[in-house]
Order: sequence, then C-alpha cells, then structure tokens
Amino acid sequence: MLIKHGINSGFGAIYMLASSPVLRRQQFLIRCLGDYSDQNTNTHQKRMQGIKFTSGASLEADAENVLRAITPTLDPNRHKGQAGKIAVIGGCREYTGAPYFAAISALKIGADLSHVFCTKDAAAVIKSYSPELIVHPVLEESYGVRDDEKRIISGKVLAEVAKWMERFDCLVIGPGLGRDPFLLDCVSKIIKLARQSNVPIVIDGDGLFLVTNSLDLISGYPLAVLTPNVNEYKRLVQKVLSCEVNDEEAHEQLLSLAKSICTGSKG
Repeated sequence: MLIKHGINSGFGAIYMLASSPVLRRQQFLIRCLGDYSDQNTNTHQKRMQGIKFTSGASLEADAENVLRAITPTLDPNRHKGQAGKIAVIGGCREYTGAPYFAAISALKIGADLSHVFCTKDAAAVIKSYSPELIVHPVLEESYGVRDDEKRIISGKVLAEVAKWMERFDCLVIGPGLGRDPFLLDCVSKIIKLARQSNVPIVIDGDGLFLVTNSLDLISGYPLAVLTPNVNEYKRLVQKVLSCEVNDEEAHEQLLSLAKSICTGSKG
C-alpha cells in the first residue's frame, strides 16, 4: 500500500500536467515521478536517463522532455489496450467533473481505454464532456432505491462491474463519488472484488472517506495507492494513529501511518 501524500487527485494531477500552463509546475511532476522511474522496463529507464534535472528556470524547459519520457511511445506492433485500460468508479448528481478529469488524464498520458462507472444522473453529463470515455451508468444512490430493493440492486451493480473487471489494469476509486450510504456500500463491494482479482486500485476523493472509516477494505493489500490531500491526510492520521499531524516528524509519521494501514492496526 502506497500513500502519495499531497496529491489532490492522482490522475487529475496528470491531466493538469498534460496542459501547457502546467509545464511551469515541473517540480511537482518530478516529485510524482520519484517512485515511477525505478519500477519500469529497461526501455523506460533508458529514456529517463536521458533527462537532466536541474533547478531554477531550466526546469520549465525540461518539462516537455519529462512528459515525453513517461508517455508510451507509438508502436505499430502494439494493439489497442496494450498501453493500459483503466476504470474510474465515481460520479454522482453533484460531482461530474472529478471522474471526467481522472479518466481523461489516463488517456492524455498514454493509456488506450478509460471507463467511468457512475450514477445514471451523472452519465449523460460525463459523456458530453468527451466522446473518448466509455461511460457505464450503473451506480445507484439511496434516493432511487427502496429499502426492499437494496440487496437486489447492489447485486446488479456488482455484477455489471464484475463483467469488466478482468479487462482493467487499474481502478481509480472515489473521484466525484459522493457520500451516499448505499452508493458507498456498493463501492465497498467493488473494492473487495478488485482485491480478489488482484487489480491495482488508486483511492482518491470520497474513496478516501470510505476507506478511512473502513480500513479493512485496503489493509494488507499491496496494490492499493492512497492519494490524500492535506485534510484527507489529517483524517487518516487521526483515525489510524489516534493523534494529530506532526509536521516536525512528518516522515516518521507517514511511515507509521502506512505501516498501520498495511497491518490493519491502529495507533
């Protein structure tokens, strides 16, 4: 389990970096790449080695080179899907932008296919943002489900996602998800299904609200990445370590938090 503290949205940050104004924020990009370059193929490592990171104004000049280095190269021998297939679980009546940015970011950085599993109210809006996204209006909120239907509807939602699960290289859980109890309960089941299938998951946004209150969903799962912002990180520390964030011992506290979440223990 990895915690990328300080990133507001894992894929949303990548989307911002793909646009020209954000080339001025290369220092942020380089920090995000810290663990990435050590775990890729020899080809990727050679491409990264050709980039010289300096300080000051020259960082901006290097930004395009960095983006090119982490973006998959076009190869006539590859077929659609080999550069990555991701799915975003999120999007409700109130929040449609976050799942869009998360899904489109993967495409902008080089992935082949991006799916969004959202509520029916959010689907038409998200579809209108871009024809590149594959949108599945399968999630439900409490207001549209009677109490006696919840078990049946929950089963249908899980079955719809399960049909696609083996195709995905990664799930992004939480952008624009909201905090509807029934919706969160369905997403909890989706996380458990992803774990059973050994699919990597990125937890962001309201997904962090969910796992903060149900740590067993991710504890002991090495393929989970958490991307909390400052407030979400504070809530994690308070919930898991039973203390406040200590800036003077930030590194040690972060390691302790990650270890506690991995083992399922509390401070």
